[in-house]
Amino acid sequence: MRPEIFAWPAASTPRALVLDTNIALDLLVFADPASAPLAPLLAARTLDWIGTAAMRAELACVLRYPQLAPRLAYHGLSDAAVLATWDAQVRLCPEAPRAPYVCKDADDQKFIDLAAAHAALLLSKDRAVLRLNKRLQRLGAQIATTLVPQG
Repeated sequence: MRPEIFAWPAASTPRALVLDTNIALDLLVFADPASAPLAPLLAARTLDWIGTAAMRAELACVLRYPQLAPRLAYHGLSDAAVLATWDAQVRLCPEAPRAPYVCKDADDQKFIDLAAAHAALLLSKDRAVLRLNKRLQRLGAQIATTLVPQG
């Protein structure tokens, strides 16, 4: 079973949100229906999308993959436009200290660290990341694959 999280009622303080690179691509490039609930929550500032310079650099690198060029072209996007959207929506944070829980995929550790440091919701489809959900919950963070609207 894939973990999911249900959208919660608007709170006075927005919930910190970390998106791994694949989820960011789903939202910013692919218009994946699974990422559709994010847009209104980000626009309403119910969620506070946080990221780091390293996360932005990873996204920039992935956007240059040759296999992604046709998808960008299909959606009428450039890598610069996607990065500009990321810049406009993400609150840039300093690199987080190493979390007490280590991901088997070292490339994903930065997402774990930031989520742990900010007691954030981390959205990811990466199995190595998802395996840490119960441990990160001890730190006030949560990992899920998608948001499911209430109702």
